Amino acid sequence: MTNTFPQALTIAGSDSDGSAGMQADLHTFFTRGVYGASVITACVAGNSYGIHASVPMPTDFIDQEFKDLADDYQIRASKTGMLADSELIEDVVKNYQAHDFGPLVVDPVIMTKHGNQLLEESAFETLRTKLLPLATVLTPNFFEVQKIAEMTITSDADMVTAAQKMQRMGAQNIIAKGSHALPNQTAVRDLVLLANGDHFWLSQPYHATDRVNGTGDSLSACITAELAKGTPMRQAITLAKTFVNTAIGHPIEVGHKFGPINHWAAQNRDYDDLPE
Repeated sequence: MTNTFPQALTIAGSDSDGSAGMQADLHTFFTRGVYGASVITACVAGNSYGIHASVPMPTDFIDQEFKDLADDYQIRASKTGMLADSELIEDVVKNYQAHDFGPLVVDPVIMTKHGNQLLEESAFETLRTKLLPLATVLTPNFFEVQKIAEMTITSDADMVTAAQKMQRMGAQNIIAKGSHALPNQTAVRDLVLLANGDHFWLSQPYHATDRVNGTGDSLSACITAELAKGTPMRQAITLAKTFVNTAIGHPIEVGHKFGPINHWAAQNRDYDDLPE
């Protein structure tokens, strides 16, 4: 029967070296047994040394991508990646509201895991006020948590307060990622705040490696894939955290400098032992 297979959508840029962006999302969808469709928002030319050129897609082309998918596919869950400017964010919001593409996972892509800002301030405000309220799941990194919540995080209590602030902005479920830059770090702890107000912490070993391209993309994509399959929210988030940590902990030698995570290792792991 047509459209019975779980289908998920990534709304993101195309990364030519395959390590991040749309490519990382599609790798993740595939390894989690979900068919992946895409709305390409930009094309990036780059490699393991860095990004060297980018071209945004015209909004009328993006509109057509959304329409064509809506006319033919049954998208059960969607996610966003980096959206370059206010016009693009507003166009994605307009199209997502016009079509039934399931729950939305928002990877805000405002700042790098090292604290460098990626979006101009005007685009950040558009993302916070127009896209964030549509998020079924929001997955900010440590610096993005501080930026969105407008506060400095120095304790577990601060992280809970920040997540609650983001929930009041409209996002339903929050994964507030812990810092990756602590002295003598051995673990990374992320806070999860669920829509019902319950919260808990997820901890996984810290891996000192430069093979981490696509980490945030893959986390949000894994959650999206699980939601497309009907996995309960808490289980989807817990599985995604383990999925990404497994992929980071088994690096592959691709490229000369900053490399991708290993989706094959994550695919081959047994997830039956995870808590419900």
